[in-house]
Amino acid sequence: MIAAARAAGVERFLVPGWDADSSLLSAAMAAASDIDASAGIHPHGAAQATDADWALIERLARLPRVVAIGETGLDYDRGFSPREVQLANLRRHLTLARDTGKPLILHCRSKPTERDAQDDLIRELVAAGAGSAKWLTRDGRPPALLHSFSGPADYAEAALLLELAISFSGLAFRAGEEVSAHVARIVPADRLLAETDSPYLSPPGASRPRNEPRWVEVTTRWLAEVREISPDALGEQLVANYDRIFR
Repeated sequence: MIAAARAAGVERFLVPGWDADSSLLSAAMAAASDIDASAGIHPHGAAQATDADWALIERLARLPRVVAIGETGLDYDRGFSPREVQLANLRRHLTLARDTGKPLILHCRSKPTERDAQDDLIRELVAAGAGSAKWLTRDGRPPALLHSFSGPADYAEAALLLELAISFSGLAFRAGEEVSAHVARIVPADRLLAETDSPYLSPPGASRPRNEPRWVEVTTRWLAEVREISPDALGEQLVANYDRIFR
């Protein structure tokens, strides 16, 4: 899978943790290769996370090859964990990100036509000090990344005011996500990323339902088209952005 992605031009890999076990496996993979890792607890699993899980996440978060905190955030669409538990889980990640100086990887979904998760996420970021002197990241990096962007345009604008980065995945091609094209045009060039979210969110043209890192090429070519830039130039920018934000 990695070889196929490299053949398609992928130069950077980040394997996010979404609970204690996957964070541990991600960190182990990073230690044995040139892949980067993150450590965190997804909102889907917030209600199941134990004190021991959190102790492990906090230890992993301080490893050099664990370059980000998360994937965490809020998911009011599926609601696998109660909202108050999700919010408490998010706040622990916000504190950990501030303590380590590493950026957050943030998941955020509301039910169709709603935006309560996005509004709550922005409020929590503001309360934690994102975009202010209270939040110190290494070398002035963005405090967080909105991964696999979904939501209204003014949510993206609020996140950009807080100095966040924004990443796009195959989700941008789905019906109901048309605002993503507008948002992709307004993200500052140095805060833009592309991703697969594999094994989910295969873009059009992928040869099988399970997504793979190589298919980030499809999303990147779409981004180049909407931003009116050559794919090669955008690719160089995305690699530079990745290195600035995560490394």
